[in-house]
Amino acid sequence: MTDNISKKDKKDWENFISSDEKLPNKDINLNKKKSLKKRSIDLHGYTLDQANSAIEDFINKSYLDGVNKLIVVTGKGLHSQNEKDPYVSKDLSILKYSVPEFLSTNKNLMNIINEISDAKIEDGGAGAFYIYLKKNNKK
Repeated sequence: MTDNISKKDKKDWENFISSDEKLPNKDINLNKKKSLKKRSIDLHGYTLDQANSAIEDFINKSYLDGVNKLIVVTGKGLHSQNEKDPYVSKDLSILKYSVPEFLSTNKNLMNIINEISDAKIEDGGAGAFYIYLKKNNKK
């Protein structure tokens, strides 16, 4: 890097220093977090069919309302009565596993879903998950 500054650069700098012109503060927007519109649903106590129907309606209504992030609480399946039935899989009938499976196989819902991910501990941890919806361009 050279220390030689052109006469034009010096003149431009002097003009800038002497003027009252203010530069916009670009750092002002860094502190603002992009706010997500959030909704949550708790599926504790639902049967598998009830949960699938409720989550489908919930996602569609949230998408129409312009909501970005959904928190779905399914529970961990610790109090499930399926353990007593030897003919029912413990994993597949628990909402924690079956609701995301239902979503991933529903093409209409997957068209409006951006991502499904595990929830943070403050939102339910292993007993919940997030659904991030695509932007509704009709809104």
